[in-house]
Amino acid sequence: MQETEIVDDFRRYDDRIEGYYLEDLAVGMSASFAKTLTDADIILFSGVSGDTNPVHLNEEYARETLFKGRISHGMLSAGFISAVLGTKLPGPGAIYISQSLRFTAPVRAGDTVTARCTVTEIVPEKRRAVLKTECLVGGKVVIDGEATVMVPTREKA
Repeated sequence: MQETEIVDDFRRYDDRIEGYYLEDLAVGMSASFAKTLTDADIILFSGVSGDTNPVHLNEEYARETLFKGRISHGMLSAGFISAVLGTKLPGPGAIYISQSLRFTAPVRAGDTVTARCTVTEIVPEKRRAVLKTECLVGGKVVIDGEATVMVPTREKA
């Protein structure tokens, strides 16, 4: 019998680090990741993504917008959903298939964003899991959506 050891939120099988197998998932399982955004995060994301919209980088410009100040890129916060899916639930081995997102409120430097993903459906014949995805700041939903991921099975393809 193979033993399972928890290593930094990953499961270790022999010498392989893997997330959950499809057979291990259940509707209602949930995992989260939280990070407090800094100005450096926003500036670095702007450089990596190429999105230099001044609402993210220029306080004087952003003060004149409906946001009354700089806001973070929505996709920066949405990236934390990817962190949950790729490292926690289902974890290593899962492959993103699709994601819907609805941005409901701005996020600013200094905000702590918590991404939470909850399994809502398992589709064994397609080796897929569907998860409710959301990002929250101070308990308020700032992004909601749904992700579909391909999940490894114990059975070899």
